Amino acid sequence: MADLNRSKLGVIISGSLIEGLTARLEASESIEDMRVGKFVVIQGERHEFFSMITDVVLEATNQKVLIDPPDGDSFINAVLAGTSTYGTILLAPRLMLPNDLEARLLPVKTIPQHFSPVYEAREADFQRVFGEADGARFEIGRPLDMDVPVCIDLERLVERSNGIFGKSGTGKSFLARLLLCGSIHANVASNLIFDMHSEYGWDATTESGSFVKGLRQLFGSDVMVYTLDPESSRRRQVSFDGEIVIGLDQIDIEDIILLQDELNLSSTAAESSYLLADRYKEHWLYELLQMDSEAIKEFAESVSAHIGAISALKRKLGQLPRLSFVREHADFSAVDRMIDALANGRHIIVEFGRHDSGLAYMLVANILTRRIRRRWVEQTERYMSTRNAADKPRQLMITIEEAHKFLNPTTAKQTIFGTIARELRKYGVTLLIVDQRPSSIDAEVMSQLGTRVTALLNDDKDIDAVFTGVSGSASLKAVLASLDTKQQALVLGHAVPMPVVVRTRAYDDAFYRAVERRGIHRADQQRSPEEEADELFPD
Repeated sequence: MADLNRSKLGVIISGSLIEGLTARLEASESIEDMRVGKFVVIQGERHEFFSMITDVVLEATNQKVLIDPPDGDSFINAVLAGTSTYGTILLAPRLMLPNDLEARLLPVKTIPQHFSPVYEAREADFQRVFGEADGARFEIGRPLDMDVPVCIDLERLVERSNGIFGKSGTGKSFLARLLLCGSIHANVASNLIFDMHSEYGWDATTESGSFVKGLRQLFGSDVMVYTLDPESSRRRQVSFDGEIVIGLDQIDIEDIILLQDELNLSSTAAESSYLLADRYKEHWLYELLQMDSEAIKEFAESVSAHIGAISALKRKLGQLPRLSFVREHADFSAVDRMIDALANGRHIIVEFGRHDSGLAYMLVANILTRRIRRRWVEQTERYMSTRNAADKPRQLMITIEEAHKFLNPTTAKQTIFGTIARELRKYGVTLLIVDQRPSSIDAEVMSQLGTRVTALLNDDKDIDAVFTGVSGSASLKAVLASLDTKQQALVLGHAVPMPVVVRTRAYDDAFYRAVERRGIHRADQQRSPEEEADELFPD
């Protein structure tokens, strides 16, 4: 039955459930108005099929016309259009919408019949599919050709590990800010953000040179900032809630394995480290760095190790104490306060200041996350034992950039981040990974990601990696390749009912007004870290 409230684009003429459908355009429709990623609705007998355009094709009923084309006469072109020549669009049905508006959305298990009409999608169709921004539903952007919100389900988002991908300069950090602001505003999870370039907590600059607000400015002291470089914070004239220091006795062999590329360690480094740990326990690194040549020789002979391997390990690990936040001994009091804050619903940003090297970032992120996960595992086990809702750990999402360094095929199975990505929501800890080279991330980890927000990628390997474990990805690859370099992204996975291309939401004053709220403490009150700690953790 024709829908007089919608513009008819054409009719279905062929296709299959697996390969997609082909629709012939109406003669009155310009093929130039049909864009890859645009949404349409196919009116079937019992269902409406919400579908995405995946390709645009020129066709002809008579091949002789193509052999001897008209010489540019607009009148002849108009006569041929719609009769001898016509356009078609290839469609990928994504959801079936029962004609009963109260019925739930269904996955596509069948296709409409021949000559089913194809209409432009209306705002009401998008609202029915993606819902309205309210509570845990958060607007991430709008369709390319419409001004209607596209919402993701934040509660479903934080249930699983997720990825934000795109080549350099496509706005991955701003996409991450959008999702982090949404999760904080909706209070669906605590967030731990490893901020390598000091751009999430306080003011950050865009490529155009303008300043944008950080999370601490938007959410007050609900967001706490810890730093490895207090001098950097003072130079920027921003406050912080604590300083993080790492002791040599807190660095495990797992951390050394993760730093294999950064420190150019040999394949025997892990084996040599285990030999040292067997003898010196948690003090193995300190003892190694104190050894002179005679001590190295004596130790190597006593454990049947290669003297050269032990000497090389000492020389390369000697870079660690040169980091100003690494001390001979350090307690975990600051880290323990961070963990308590996360467990009580706050959000933590770890700034690295001048320590923006991969070595510092990977070392600190791995050490802190390992300790945090241990706390969440213990609390989950307590909850499973008591069945008391008060013992259930709060959902936690950990944001890491340059994720391929933590999750490449070599280290993913040996590091805490690989463990978290594979275990998903078992312990209530998930990852938000931000990266420009998804092809360098372990395929098993990629297949476990719940939701993927992907800006433009050019490398075929990276594009293939984004769709690891995604059914019907062939048509989506063409959609991804057609994105603009700025403020466009393909969203698919657990948090959205179907893949969708959006013009991502602007991170501007209007957005600030939509999400800004006072924190646990009023944002306009200046309190010292000690005062905030006393209120959060009373005696």
